[in-house]
Amino acid sequence: MALNCGIVGLPNVGKSTIFSALSSAPAESANYPFCTIEPNIGIVNVPDERLTKLSNIFAPKKIIPASVEFVDIAGLVKGASQGEGLGNQFLGHIREVGVIAHIVRCFDDPDIIHVNNKVDPLSDIETINIELALADLETAAKRRERAERSLKVQAASEKKTAELVLAVLSKIEPFLENGKAARLVPLSQDEKSAVADCHFITMKPQIYVCNTDEDGIKKIVRGEPHDYIEMTRQKAAEEGAQALVICGKFEAELAGIEDIQEKTEFLAELGLKEPGLARLIHAAYKCLGLLTFFTAGADECRAWTVHNGDKAPDAAGVIHTDFKKGFIKAEVYSYDDIVQYGSEAKIKEAGKYRIEGKDYLVQDGDIMFFKFNV
Repeated sequence: MALNCGIVGLPNVGKSTIFSALSSAPAESANYPFCTIEPNIGIVNVPDERLTKLSNIFAPKKIIPASVEFVDIAGLVKGASQGEGLGNQFLGHIREVGVIAHIVRCFDDPDIIHVNNKVDPLSDIETINIELALADLETAAKRRERAERSLKVQAASEKKTAELVLAVLSKIEPFLENGKAARLVPLSQDEKSAVADCHFITMKPQIYVCNTDEDGIKKIVRGEPHDYIEMTRQKAAEEGAQALVICGKFEAELAGIEDIQEKTEFLAELGLKEPGLARLIHAAYKCLGLLTFFTAGADECRAWTVHNGDKAPDAAGVIHTDFKKGFIKAEVYSYDDIVQYGSEAKIKEAGKYRIEGKDYLVQDGDIMFFKFNV
């Protein structure tokens, strides 16, 4: 899976504003459709209080957080699967991301044009989902054609594979025909693997992001109902997806404040403890199936990213390929250990300092030191 998150939605829902706040690198933004033509790409630091705590303990010369890539993709319109708007160009960009952040407009503002001249979150969501499903339906048809040819001309083993592909497509296609996502189809891991080469857009995990105004945020904080947001949350729940609420305009203003105390006070004005974008970053990180391990010392405290399920040599390889090739062992303790005991020496005294081999599954929050021989 690609280690990036694509920001998608109809034109003028606030994608570029949110992207600019995320990356602190202004993307082109204006009050007209298709302002974003080529995707903007930003490398975004993953907020992690554990790294701050480690830096307090080790007082390193450098502190380096983990990061994830966000991609601001052009606005999609009805008919995109048939080439309307930026059509195929948009769909090509979205196939390359690992997870989708679907920005949904949940605010009224007569000064910001809505592409359909009416704010309607469910209609907006349906437009995007249908176009993505139609694009995947076309992909499925091409893959079906290839599989059917294989049944006629290939060897027995390849025919068996083709039969599996056709069986899986027969499960997926009815969903796509009804504008529903392929990820909603109950499939085994073997079935998913059989059609992995299709790179279905709607198989990607999706996060719904309710982009509201400051009044909307205040309502949510107070526990008051907000029709647009509740519609979106209910839709997300039906799909087993996550729904987040942020105010893109507020987040953009917050990103421009450098003083930490001023930022805290600005958040407090809306009753928030952390930026909404921090929750979006963490949600994308989790959807991508990522976890964080650390290296810590006087020179550097650093957060590294691996996939959930990766083993110690894989983690070593993230630092340097030679570390993986010549992996001998990993010296490991947990973040909770260093917080509890305060130093590596005391962790060793407590018997919490471990030596792990090639089959060790990396855990989120591990602090690791690798021994290798090249």
